[in-house]
Amino acid sequence: MDTDLVKRAQAGDPAAFARLAGELTPPFLSVAHRILRDIDQAEDATQQALLHVWQRLPQLREPERFDAWAYRLLVHACYDEGRKARRWAPPIRVLPSQESGFGDETAGVIDRDQLERAFRRLSLDHRTVIVLRHFRHQSLDEIAATLGVPPGTVASRLHHALRSMRSAIEADDRSESRNRNAS
Repeated sequence: MDTDLVKRAQAGDPAAFARLAGELTPPFLSVAHRILRDIDQAEDATQQALLHVWQRLPQLREPERFDAWAYRLLVHACYDEGRKARRWAPPIRVLPSQESGFGDETAGVIDRDQLERAFRRLSLDHRTVIVLRHFRHQSLDEIAATLGVPPGTVASRLHHALRSMRSAIEADDRSESRNRNAS
C-alpha cells in the first residue's frame, strides 16, 4: 500500500481514505469470503473492518506496516462474524451421493465439494492461516504479523489445518465407499 496515501488518510484527508477503502474492499471481501464461506457474513466483516480502519487509523504508529495492521482488523472482524454465525447456524447434514461411476467433468466438481466440506469443518483460526498462506501467498512471518502471533504458532496452525482437512477427506472417502458397498 502507498505509505504516502496512508499518511494522508491518517491526517484526516477523506479523499485519501476513500481511495484506501476502494483499494482494500475487493481483497478484503475476497479473503473474508474464503474464511467465512458466506458472502453475507463476508460483506459484514469487510464493512466492520473498514470501519475499524477508519476509526483506528490515527493511532497507527507505523504506516509502512499498514497492510498487516489492516488485515489483522479484517481477521478479527471475520472471527466476530464467525462466532455470530455459529450461534445461529442451522444443523445441515451433507448426504452422500448415490451415483457410482462419474465422468471426468464431474470428478472435478466432486473434488471441489470434498475440499469445501473439509474446509468448512476447520476452525476459523485454521481457515484463516490457510487463506492467508495459499490465497494471499503470505509467508509465515507475514501471517504471524497479521495475526499478532509467533511464527511457530502459524506453522502449527497450518500443519494442523492441513492434517484435519486430509483426515476429513479420507473419512468422507471411507464413508462413501461403505455406502456404495452396502447398496
